[in-house]
Amino acid sequence: MSKKYDCIFLDRDGTINTDPGYISKLQDFKFFDFAVAALDMLKTLTNNFIIISNQSGVARGLILEQDLIKINEYIFEEFSKNNLGLLDIYYCFDHPDNSSGRRKPGVEMFVEASNQYCLDLSRCLMIGDSKTDILPAKVLGMESMLVLSGEGEKYKNSFYEKEKPDYISKNLMFGAIELIT
Repeated sequence: MSKKYDCIFLDRDGTINTDPGYISKLQDFKFFDFAVAALDMLKTLTNNFIIISNQSGVARGLILEQDLIKINEYIFEEFSKNNLGLLDIYYCFDHPDNSSGRRKPGVEMFVEASNQYCLDLSRCLMIGDSKTDILPAKVLGMESMLVLSGEGEKYKNSFYEKEKPDYISKNLMFGAIELIT
C-alpha cells in the first residue's frame, strides 16, 4: 500500500509546466504533456494539491499581477476539469535581492497553507525542480522530491547530506510512478 499524504505541494514552473523563463501571458503557459496524467496518479496518494511558487517577475516588472491571476485561474480550471483537488495557489512576488520569509526557500507560504487548511506538514510531500523547493520541505519535516525537468538537473548534486531530497525523479510522471508502486 502506498503512503497517503495530507497534501502534495507542487512547485509550478519546471515541475507541472514548461519553464521558458518568466511566463507573463496565459498563452505562454503550457502544462507538460504528462502533467495531468501524473497528477491523476498522484491523487491516489492525496485528496489535496497546493501550488507554491516564487513569482519575482511581478517585482521585476516582467509580469503584470492581473496576467498572473489569469494564469492561476486557468490552472484552477484545468485541475477542476480533471477532478484534481487543487486547494490553493500561493505565490510570492518578492525579488530575490529583497525577499521575505514567504519567498522559497523561506517557509512562510507552507506555514500559511498548513494553518489555512489544517495540514500536518510532516504528512505532506513537496515536489519541485529547484533547491529552493526542497530546502523548506526539509526544514518543515516534509518529504521531498526533486524532479529533473525544469532546473532540476542543475541542482541534483548541490545538496548537503541533510538537505538531500527523499526522491529524485526524471519528471513528475516518473515521480508519480515511483511513489505509487
